[in-house]
Amino acid sequence: MHQNLPRQRARILRHPGRFNPVRIHSERDMQGRHLRLSLAPGLSLHEAMVAPLRAAGITSASTTILGGAFARLSYCVAPPDPSGKAVIAYSAPIDAGETYMIFGNATLGVAADGGPLVHCHAAIRCADGRFRGGHILPDRAIVGDRPISVLVTGFEGFSLRQSFDPETNIPLLQPFREIKNDPADA
Repeated sequence: MHQNLPRQRARILRHPGRFNPVRIHSERDMQGRHLRLSLAPGLSLHEAMVAPLRAAGITSASTTILGGAFARLSYCVAPPDPSGKAVIAYSAPIDAGETYMIFGNATLGVAADGGPLVHCHAAIRCADGRFRGGHILPDRAIVGDRPISVLVTGFEGFSLRQSFDPETNIPLLQPFREIKNDPADA
């Protein structure tokens, strides 16, 4: 039944930057599109998501990866930053080899350099049966021999862009409302 385990105190996280009382920035999209995507075998998670979504006119989206086999996959975790410059610092890449993604969420946005950015967190089962999870490295996650289904919600009224967050002291994907210039307003 229940073991008497020592109680651990919750870790208190304090961001190094100036406190922002609006911690969660959100946008609403009344025109978002929903579609199903199949990640093509042999491509990286980044390639398999970006190209077909770009072809559909989608550059910012929230996705749910329904699970599937990866020929190889690398991930990292986010322990406390020993330098104190941020709350977390990503670990070195961990090679999980051949894996099965149980479930994942990936966000598509625009990187600081203007290119496409895929940010993914997932739970995986490694070939040795161990369960792991963390931040998936999209360029190092190669889809296995069968397509993987992904549910996509594409955003049309705003975009997700990587920009520096002064409170966390790291770049984050943040929503930016699209401003459309209507010639009738002139």
